[in-house]
Amino acid sequence: VIKGFLNLSIAPSVWVELLEDIDSNPNFGFTPVNDDSPLFMVEYSSPNTNKPLHLGHVRNNLLGHALSEVLKANGKKVVKTNIVNDRGIHICKSMLAWQKWGNGETPESSGKKGDHLIGDYYVMFDQQYKKEIAELQEKGISKEEAEEKSVLMEEARELLRKWEANDTETVNLWKMMNDWVYAGFDETYRQMGVSFDKIYYESETYLAGKDEVLRGLEEDLFYQKEDGSVWADLTAYGLDHKLLLRADGTSVYMTQDIGTAKLRFDDYPIDTMIYVVGNEQNYHFQVLSILLDMLGFEFGKGLVHFSYGMVELPEGKMKSREGTVVDADDLMSEMIETAHETSQELGKLDDVTSEEAEAISRMVGLGALKYFILKVDPKKNMTFNPKESIDFNGNTGPFIQYTHARIQSVLRKAEDQGIVIPENLNSTILLSEKEEGLVQLLSEFDYVVKQAGSEYNVSLIANYIYDLAKEYNQFYHDFTILREENSPLRDFRLVLSKNVALTIKKGMSFFGIDVPDRM
Repeated sequence: VIKGFLNLSIAPSVWVELLEDIDSNPNFGFTPVNDDSPLFMVEYSSPNTNKPLHLGHVRNNLLGHALSEVLKANGKKVVKTNIVNDRGIHICKSMLAWQKWGNGETPESSGKKGDHLIGDYYVMFDQQYKKEIAELQEKGISKEEAEEKSVLMEEARELLRKWEANDTETVNLWKMMNDWVYAGFDETYRQMGVSFDKIYYESETYLAGKDEVLRGLEEDLFYQKEDGSVWADLTAYGLDHKLLLRADGTSVYMTQDIGTAKLRFDDYPIDTMIYVVGNEQNYHFQVLSILLDMLGFEFGKGLVHFSYGMVELPEGKMKSREGTVVDADDLMSEMIETAHETSQELGKLDDVTSEEAEAISRMVGLGALKYFILKVDPKKNMTFNPKESIDFNGNTGPFIQYTHARIQSVLRKAEDQGIVIPENLNSTILLSEKEEGLVQLLSEFDYVVKQAGSEYNVSLIANYIYDLAKEYNQFYHDFTILREENSPLRDFRLVLSKNVALTIKKGMSFFGIDVPDRM
């Protein structure tokens, strides 16, 4: 002990043994799921069926998918779920516009994805409605009066009333148009690499919510105003009064969420219910939790709102249909295109076939998008910069993917040279600080996965993988591997390289990011 500090030096054999332990355990970093494992349900995506998925959905889907995969790696049973907002006035606007101006147009006849086609009719309704209001205002009436007199809006409301009354023609049109949208969504989800175990539809859950609210009214948990609307008084919780049913008896989002929660807990023995929803809904989930608790549901207090920040684009960086919202499909296509151009300029596609070049471009483009979004602490707002995300240097997906390809190239060359790594590494070799540091970093993977699972923060894994790739590249630059004359040391470096690549692959798999073997 010198001046109160204890100087420890760890024998090289300890690092060698640690690497061998990691190397011999293909499931390092993963806790197995068993019959007694707790069940987590994770809700994400939650689209409306009147438009395509957009940039905000991209962050939501990627966070929900990655969190689910990390929870599985922590030994939890996971049910990935989606609630589709498939009913309401917004859908009726698209239906009405298609009836009026569609001339029987279909995704097949237009050559458009179904969700884009329906989105176009939603925009068309909005344009015609604004035009109608402007014309009424020109006649000297106020905007409010014009909105009340709008024929278009009244026709849309009439469609909603018909739908709620189960009118056959209206319900058939609704089903046909929603099916077009679902086919479009499925294509987007496939491209993005996200999936669900169970999909709920608002049209199937909102009545259950209404029933619960009416039960709450009967039991004096809620109160009714003179106009017939039903409210919850939450002032005892430091909140305000919350509308649960409108005067005309129609439900609001909160009603539906009560119904959906009840059905989910009826369907599954859920231990933890996680909602992946943006931070603008913080109040909503605070209220939902209180209302479910008031209604006597034990699970009410335990709901988890995985609240995340907004995502924006640098101004003018990307095309969009309406000049404001960027479609997920357009974003992904543009990322793949940009990845192809960038990879070609850097000579990364020189020795590959056109099919391989296409596969690499897809891998790099989508990997860049996913990694750039998931490396940011979910709670923070972020700007997604497409150009920055496809840089092959720095904290990016392509840099990590390239590191993996570089290691695979080293391992292939070792095999070509007939190098056979022995079962047991030589524990008497002398290691550099850099090599010891890399083994230490590799050994932390298990801890980082556990931390990301307990804190619901997938960015911890992303940044860990970047640190690992960065440290490996420094090691690769400073030391020889295949040309190392001391064969036990060369073997150690090959096993180290192999496990860095494997850990990169495992880490990126949580995010649905593929890593290429060649680049």
